[in-house]
Amino acid sequence: MLSQIERRIQEAVAARLREHYGIEDLPVTLEQPREVSFGELAVPAAFQLARRLRRPPREIAAELAAGLGPIEGVARLEVAGNGYINVRLDRGHYGWALLQGGEWEKEPRPGKVIVEHTNINPNKAAHIGHLRNAVLGDTFARMLRAAGRQVEVQNYIDNTGVQVADVVVGFLHLEGKSAREVERLAAAERFDYLCWDLYARVSAYYKEHPEALAWRQAALHAIEEGEGEAAEMAHVIADAIMLAHLATMRRIGITYDVLPRESEILHLRFWATAFELLKERGAIHFETSGKNAGCWVMPAAAFSEDSGEGDGKVIVRSDGTVTYVGKDIAYQLWKFGLLGKDFYYRPLVREPDGHIVWVTADEPGEEPAPEFGRASEVYNVIDSRQSYLQDVVVAGLRALGFEEQAARSIHFSYEMVALSPRTAVELGIELTEEDSRRPYVEVSGRKGQGVKADDLIDKLVETARREVDARHPEAPAAERARVAEQIAAGALRYFMLKFTRNAVIAFDLQEALSFEGETGPYVQYAAVRARNILRKYAERGERLPEFASVLNREAMARQLAFEDFWQLLLAASKADTAVRRAVATGEPAQVAKYAFQLAQAFNTFYHDCPVIHEQDAERRTFLLWMTDYFRRQLEATLAVLGIGVPEYM
Repeated sequence: MLSQIERRIQEAVAARLREHYGIEDLPVTLEQPREVSFGELAVPAAFQLARRLRRPPREIAAELAAGLGPIEGVARLEVAGNGYINVRLDRGHYGWALLQGGEWEKEPRPGKVIVEHTNINPNKAAHIGHLRNAVLGDTFARMLRAAGRQVEVQNYIDNTGVQVADVVVGFLHLEGKSAREVERLAAAERFDYLCWDLYARVSAYYKEHPEALAWRQAALHAIEEGEGEAAEMAHVIADAIMLAHLATMRRIGITYDVLPRESEILHLRFWATAFELLKERGAIHFETSGKNAGCWVMPAAAFSEDSGEGDGKVIVRSDGTVTYVGKDIAYQLWKFGLLGKDFYYRPLVREPDGHIVWVTADEPGEEPAPEFGRASEVYNVIDSRQSYLQDVVVAGLRALGFEEQAARSIHFSYEMVALSPRTAVELGIELTEEDSRRPYVEVSGRKGQGVKADDLIDKLVETARREVDARHPEAPAAERARVAEQIAAGALRYFMLKFTRNAVIAFDLQEALSFEGETGPYVQYAAVRARNILRKYAERGERLPEFASVLNREAMARQLAFEDFWQLLLAASKADTAVRRAVATGEPAQVAKYAFQLAQAFNTFYHDCPVIHEQDAERRTFLLWMTDYFRRQLEATLAVLGIGVPEYM
């Protein structure tokens, strides 16, 4: 609603500039006045014109405002200060239009956006750091959809890499197990936990027996060739853990459209095709001397002037194996539909809501799959430590002549997740005295301080359940369990989102689960309160009035003449604007911040307005509508954040 009025103002000002001043190249911007008493919007165009016209800005502003004429949704224009045009909205029209409209305004654009996130090596359980990646990626995809974009969510599965090979080594050489025995283990619960411990054992074994690294190389070659016991075992391990990761992410409301696997990139010769393209167009060269002799290399000048890779980045090693970044270039080409190849697909799982998650295959399946790939924009959600490798991928596209796609390849980076000292202790991590004094504790599997994602979620659910049980002992146990899970998921997601992406997070259990302050449960509580007001009204035997039959423009104008009501409605009506601005900046934290502010606004309304007990019929209808409007806006904003609203708190 607000954005519609903003566009009308911008179009009216642009038309006036064109017709009266002959100016067509001046972008019309709008600002927020410093004080709410100045109006809802401000037009600073006169300051931009003053230099060109060599006239005082206030004089230009008066002339410009007088010539604009009526604008739908605007009550009046006022010249203020040295040349601002302050805009006062028509409150009755605004409230009535919100009552009639209902849906968020969207700005559809052609083309598909691919958001790739999570990307956990399928060799062990997911850890806390993976949760930030997945929550950021899932929320950004939700933001894009809310803004009207077509989105495809991908989760790349590196099922042929070193990490999987190391677990294969553990089962083959340390445990002496066959592929069939591993398959039986994989069918049991928490196979990903078992592999977590085995992977740590293998890493420690390599340190004491460096000659055992030959086992890794043999396993890698077997996996890439897709033949033998090691390859069969790798397939079992990776697929079982891939499903375990999906189950972990499902607990916090995350799912995917398609899971492209590295094995198909190799078997369907995606990399071979990309390799020939890179050679043909001179993007890489064969090195005959120096430390990279025998390797195919991309010159350092192609991707970074200060990369430290003076001899360039190796794309294919001297033993013929391709590096991660080489396969990533092939994958990125496929995402944009530039490779001339496609995967085969098969359905992997059907989510509880009926959504099918597809996985790539190397031969045709029985069920027809949707069209995947062929994006116009690609966002790769990868931590900031991988910035250099993402630069190389983009350089590969540029070297192949795909400048437009290179510009639309966006590294959606973020910083690491640590733990607060008290949370580290709660999760069973022993701290030194020095660690306990630090602002945060870095999680490190090598130091025995790895925190599995499911363990963290379990702890959140357990803590939330105690609170729910204490508040609602009479509710059915299954219901209380469901509520605790929703509160835990909301607490986790909100904590991961409320910080900007470039901030290091020190996750704190107590802070995340608090019902006060900037937390997920605080926002959930506001939505539950709004529902409860409407429920209690119904329990009195009252039916919600037909809002539109009572609240016409004149009635809206009467109610919104009260400044507090007007400011509350304005705050509640900016949800879609907040989402679009967050999409433009790539910062989900902005939506989280808005959700908190919206909850604060509703709680002010809740405490100041006795909705059910209001005696005046028109005022009571207005307050009930405001309650319902707040409820819908809170629920919609939480849905963008991937947070559900429990039945009670």
